[in-house]
Amino acid sequence: MAKLKVEDIRAMSEDQMSDAIVGLKKERFNLRFQRATGQLENTSRLREARRDIARVKTVAAQKRAAKTK
Repeated sequence: MAKLKVEDIRAMSEDQMSDAIVGLKKERFNLRFQRATGQLENTSRLREARRDIARVKTVAAQKRAAKTK
C-alpha cells in the first residue's frame, strides 16, 4: 500500500478503516518476515506501515469521539 493521507482516511467509512487496518497489519507482518529472512529491500516501508496503522487508528478514534458528543 502507498502512504495513506489523512484526507483519504477521513473520507473512509468505519468498515473501510477497519479493513485498512487489517490490510496494513498483514503488510507489516510480511515486511517483518522479509526483514528477518534478509529479503527486505526497502527498510523504511516498515516504519511507514507502522505509522499508517497509527494514522488510521487515530482518525477512527476521532470519529468515534465525535459521534458521542
